[in-house]
Amino acid sequence: MRFTRRHPLLTTVLLCALAVLAARPADGGHTPGHGSASGVSAEVARLYEEAAAATERYEAGRREAERQRAEGQRLEERLDRERREMAVLHEDLGRIASSQYRDGGGLPLTAHMLLADDPEELMRGQRVVRQAEVSLDKAIGRSERAEARLARDEAKAAAAWKELEERNMELAALRQGIERKLEAARWKLQGQADASVAAGACRGAVRLDQPRTRFTTSWVAPVETYELSASYGSGGARWANRHTGQDFAVPIGTPVRAVGAGKVVKVSCGGAFGIEIVIRHAGGYYTQYAHLAAVAVDQGERVVPGQWIGQSGTSGNSTGPHLHFEVRVTPETGSAVDPVPWLARYGVSL
Repeated sequence: MRFTRRHPLLTTVLLCALAVLAARPADGGHTPGHGSASGVSAEVARLYEEAAAATERYEAGRREAERQRAEGQRLEERLDRERREMAVLHEDLGRIASSQYRDGGGLPLTAHMLLADDPEELMRGQRVVRQAEVSLDKAIGRSERAEARLARDEAKAAAAWKELEERNMELAALRQGIERKLEAARWKLQGQADASVAAGACRGAVRLDQPRTRFTTSWVAPVETYELSASYGSGGARWANRHTGQDFAVPIGTPVRAVGAGKVVKVSCGGAFGIEIVIRHAGGYYTQYAHLAAVAVDQGERVVPGQWIGQSGTSGNSTGPHLHFEVRVTPETGSAVDPVPWLARYGVSL
């Protein structure tokens, strides 16, 4: 009887649990057709790193190609110089031959001696001519050998240049392929972010593989490379009041870094800022990172300088992919201070 009285209650609990599981989104709540949140974020991060590495290899190849081109140009100039010197030597040889012909070079040496007023002077002159001819022949031989050597070097440089050109074309194609994949993955990630913002619910932290770089400074910039699209205090139609932070124009999926050590006090996925993170730092200051496409930390987590805390995007009220960065004296809006001099105190230039 005791078992019979509890059976309806157990059945009710099981049915509720099944209903919750059925309603719960799979893979962290990803939008159907968009892949898992962690999978897309990791793919964007991986492709971001691959694109950077491919660009670095391409740029190194381009610099080597420029060096090889300069070397080839140097060899060509040296070859032209040798050719000019050889032409001068040939002209000298022609003048000697003409002089010999005018002086009776066509006659046998015995005839010259019979006709000469001073046979000894004639012999000395002949010896000088022969020495000049021998010296000229040696000079021509050296020039011809130099020309052959330089021609070989030039051919080698041309072959190396061609090889570098082909390699750079392959690297360029590889980089373009990675960037095409990265662009597609970026917008897939942004689609997931937009779904989170529309639902007003965060998907949870996506754990990204952190870069090998370990910062030796206590403070860093929030993104590695960027173009400043709006500065603190700017006015305009985009804001009801003055702009409260620095806007860094960066592609979707760009790793966003914690500017310093601190504790994550807020992870939000709704409102004008879209997906945002707020970190409390020593001294009572807070930093905000907004319009993200994904977060890589949870509320309550401690972070270190340069740690990837999320990926940039264009969620919320955003006119395009960028990171909105603020420094505040409270965790909420309305308490922002100019981040440029604030970070400059710690040796970081924005």
